[in-house]
Amino acid sequence: MNFAIIGASGNVGRKTIEILEKSEIPFKELFLVASPKSAGKKIKFRKKEIEISSLDNYDFSKAQITIFAAGSQIAKEWAPKAAKKTIVIDNSSFFRMQNNIPLVVPEVNPNALKKHENIIANPNCSTIQMVLVLKPLHDEYKIKRVVVSTYQAVSGAGKAAMDELFDQTKNFLDKKDIIAKNFTKQIAFNLIPHIDTFEKDGYTREELKMTNETKKI
Repeated sequence: MNFAIIGASGNVGRKTIEILEKSEIPFKELFLVASPKSAGKKIKFRKKEIEISSLDNYDFSKAQITIFAAGSQIAKEWAPKAAKKTIVIDNSSFFRMQNNIPLVVPEVNPNALKKHENIIANPNCSTIQMVLVLKPLHDEYKIKRVVVSTYQAVSGAGKAAMDELFDQTKNFLDKKDIIAKNFTKQIAFNLIPHIDTFEKDGYTREELKMTNETKKI
């Protein structure tokens, strides 16, 4: 069996590569795929270098399992095409709430995998951690309500957000002016009480993801 990672040069893609490097999952070959600007670059994996292929001309039939780690827009455009030739595991939020797509945490609802049509959605990071704890409690007591707080790193917002934290931290320590670009407030040495945008009901998208995804799982 072969694996492929779409978005291999990004933060999520590189972390996926790191996990596969340490894992005992048996597979023959790993294909790394990203945008044309990253094509040709090489990433070291298990003592050898793998050259990144361009998504524009990659053949999805090369791998039996393809992990999408490139965001919702890439998943929207490319995952349905890929699913004709490979099993897709998507890390973005695009497919999570679609009725015909299973939303799976293996330790919680593995039986949901049975209905997949070559696309499997991966839940939000906070949702995954929460349902792992809730599952045995719910089996025993039937949970009706959960109150949860999450404290999340800026890395979840991508490279630009991480760069902003670095720059703001440096400017703060140098007593220079701080400019917020990717966040509504200064993020260095600070906590901002929301993630993503606010919806009309006053909840942020991150809060709604946890609520809706947990119910589906």
